[in-house]
Amino acid sequence: MTDETAPETGTALPIAAEVDAAQLEGLLFVAERPLARSELARLTGSDEETIDTLLGDLEVDLRRRGIRLIVADDRVELATAPEAGPLIARYLGTETARLSASSLETLAIVAWRQPVTRGVIERIRGVDSEGVLRSLLHRRLIAEQGRAESPGRPILYGTTFEFLERFGLLSLEDLPILEAAIAGRLAEPGEEEATEDDPSPHALAGPGSDEPVDG
Repeated sequence: MTDETAPETGTALPIAAEVDAAQLEGLLFVAERPLARSELARLTGSDEETIDTLLGDLEVDLRRRGIRLIVADDRVELATAPEAGPLIARYLGTETARLSASSLETLAIVAWRQPVTRGVIERIRGVDSEGVLRSLLHRRLIAEQGRAESPGRPILYGTTFEFLERFGLLSLEDLPILEAAIAGRLAEPGEEEATEDDPSPHALAGPGSDEPVDG
């Protein structure tokens, strides 16, 4: 048995040999939650620059297999490849529950504008969105990401790892650039002119995406 410090201590663990991408894959495979790069560096006794290099190698290796490396902010995890979804669902005897049009519309707004408040979502949609937000939270496609600095400190919502997995994305950077007409529909009143000039995600004050396709 190797002499290793328990993860809870926060101390870097001594590693007998140089860590490679395969070892990192094994660690991510058994992890029960997404791991931060800093955690991976501590657990392997490496620095974050080395971890970034290994993650890049691992991402390339996995492209030929049924597993993908999912990245959100500073955290990473392994997930099944989107193309394996139907076969996995058949094995499990389940089918992915379809999202309603209102859920897809709300999810698109969150994906493009995140972090975003319920008030902004409702101004764009023109209807009360409490129920659909609650449903997306229950499905773990969105999550609370703190509170805005505006009066009342409303909750900010953003997408999750489950969102990336459901729509076959490796990171939010994979969300496609919006066409001007679509960007305009997701803008608050008064923002349409800005989105016509710049249909990029940044025109909507957050990462961009085409409307998610139901998976």
